Amino acid sequence: MLSFDPKENTERENYKLLIGSIIPRPIAFVTSVAKDGTVNAAPFSYFNVVSSNPPMISISTQRKNGKRKDTAQNIIDNQAFVVHIVDLENVEEINKTAASLPPNESELALANLTLVDSETISVPGIKEAKVRFECKLEQVIELGQDGSIGTDLIIGKIIRFHIDEAIYEEGRINPEALGAVSRLAGHNYAKIGKIFSIERPK
Repeated sequence: MLSFDPKENTERENYKLLIGSIIPRPIAFVTSVAKDGTVNAAPFSYFNVVSSNPPMISISTQRKNGKRKDTAQNIIDNQAFVVHIVDLENVEEINKTAASLPPNESELALANLTLVDSETISVPGIKEAKVRFECKLEQVIELGQDGSIGTDLIIGKIIRFHIDEAIYEEGRINPEALGAVSRLAGHNYAKIGKIFSIERPK
């Protein structure tokens, strides 16, 4: 068994160990709005559920040279955002939005995706997603070391669920119909494979 001290690794070395080990990771496709009205859209795989009462999710965005990503800054400024679940039918187009653009340019111009108005917030969502969550900002936690902030951990409260009728079955989501895509390392993604069940101990 190999043993590594993260303090002796570079950031990239730690990054590779993390993204290669913590798999598969769900992907949040996040839309946010800048102060000038530009709709920003970007995928994030540092994403998961935080709570179901109330329903909350987390997204972690990494800073570059100490500067916040546009998504994080927009969420802080606007206090709202929309999270979409990436699936087999939209992953190709969503991948295009991972390009780095200036804050006043929308990544949506690179992809064949359709904006749709939200019901409770001013940030629009994406019509092509089978699942989308309208979110209000709950909290931002700045993380780092040695006095330097490297990450913004964003916690959002879901205030509206939008679920495609084709995947909704008596209050549950059909995982095969959703066809969610997960992130691996490098350029690799994964889809839902064989599903198996293990009963929890009583």
